[in-house]
Amino acid sequence: MPNQQSLHYFLGEAVQYRPEHEAIVDPGKGTINYDALGVLSDRVRDRLIHFGVRRGDRVGIYLKKSIDSVAAIFGVLKAGAAYVPVDPFAPPARNAYILNDCSVQAVIMDSCFGAKLHAEINHMGGRIQNPLMLDGVGGGHSLREALARVEKKDPAPTAPSVASSPDDLAYILYTSGSTGRPKGVMLSHRNAASFVNWCSKAFEPSQNDRFSSHAPFHFDLSILDIYVPIKHGSTLVLIGEELGKDPVQLASLISRERISIWYSTPSILSLLAQYGRLEQYRYESLRIIHFAGEVFPLKHLRALKALLPGRRYFNLYGPTETNVCTYFELPAQIPAEQSKPFPIGKSCSHVETKVVNEDGKEVPLGEEGELCVAGAGVMLGYWNLPERTARAFLGDDSGRQWYRTGDIVVQENDGNYIIIGRRDRMVKKRGYRIELGEVETALYRHPEVKEAAAIALAHEDNGICIKAFLSCRGVKHPSIIELKHFCSQNLPSYMVPDFFAIRDALPKTSTDKIDYQTLKEIA
Repeated sequence: MPNQQSLHYFLGEAVQYRPEHEAIVDPGKGTINYDALGVLSDRVRDRLIHFGVRRGDRVGIYLKKSIDSVAAIFGVLKAGAAYVPVDPFAPPARNAYILNDCSVQAVIMDSCFGAKLHAEINHMGGRIQNPLMLDGVGGGHSLREALARVEKKDPAPTAPSVASSPDDLAYILYTSGSTGRPKGVMLSHRNAASFVNWCSKAFEPSQNDRFSSHAPFHFDLSILDIYVPIKHGSTLVLIGEELGKDPVQLASLISRERISIWYSTPSILSLLAQYGRLEQYRYESLRIIHFAGEVFPLKHLRALKALLPGRRYFNLYGPTETNVCTYFELPAQIPAEQSKPFPIGKSCSHVETKVVNEDGKEVPLGEEGELCVAGAGVMLGYWNLPERTARAFLGDDSGRQWYRTGDIVVQENDGNYIIIGRRDRMVKKRGYRIELGEVETALYRHPEVKEAAAIALAHEDNGICIKAFLSCRGVKHPSIIELKHFCSQNLPSYMVPDFFAIRDALPKTSTDKIDYQTLKEIA
């Protein structure tokens, strides 16, 4: 029997008390109830264990969002392994690096990605182990067919689900890395379950709620999306990558699918407010709107609240390493005099927070400092990066470890935190963390690029934009179209610079380093 702090325990409970209830809706492709989801994930578990996957192993998920990928995730967890989801829209080289880096013991993937992934991993000197190939995804049908095919050749006996301990690794989410390589954030069952249980107390979801699943599964917003509805036997409505960026279709879907709890980045909600034609639809079911990942531009937030009044709005804050660690409920009415973004709020009950100076000492109320987080929600560390892990934590006299978020905040008299900025070169765009160093590393791969520097600039509609400054080797410079195309082959779409500027040489500091301050001044 899975431990009550294991993520697959939530599914097992829902199968028992709501077997016929609609668990997942994959719009246009099908639905699945809890009993069928339990059976399908059991079959994945059996196949993985037959492959030789054991407790503590890693299994890659290289699928578009679908019922198939949710069932695959739970199958991995039931096998006692940790799932490693990769972005199916990212360059194959990046995904190959991720899967090779954490030595996955199996990969559940769409066959359309197979050839490029195989070539990239071969180039690294590795190989794809135990691939389970699906012919597309949708409705769970492709996963069933893939399992049936391998079952004919090599039947897998039924195996019990592994009783994972709270501290067992549950998943690894790879985020942008300052070295130019993505780094794997290791999260345990305890980390995720403590957050899911906090959500249950804070937002009081019911069995009748219908949750949106807007975030891709390699993004930490997906943890709320997947596990909170499963814990409560509610319904999860999947929103794929293409649909998720279309505000007109998205507005219609929210109404049609009777979504009651929404969660996304502010940039998506801003698009809905501006272009979704929300006034054309009815939203009686919608009662909670969560947003996270970036600052919500106030003008778009006002517009959204005017179009969707009477709902509860929550600003959720936290890096991938902690998931959500602070939250703030917006007032029913935004004061007319409000001109600054709202706070990120106070600590969630499953973690503790404090603000420290450069020496790691706690600062008095009202003074700026770095926000640090400790408690059940904080990651185990970075995969295979012990030195990076050590630098990410601050110890105290009691031996407790505090994760250093890198965010500079001020705690106001009412206890709420206000974000001031970052202590390093990591930024957030559309909710994704981006190390500007990784963008630069990708640009340096272009044969004509001699120098590269990426900076983040404030943008009224999107929070930030990324501008890349380049100097080139030859007289003839690559075109903006060529640079955009090159970046799209080497970076996820959200990391591709919005603007490019080509100069004879980039400005330098007295120590001959690129002068980022000057670049910001001339940008």
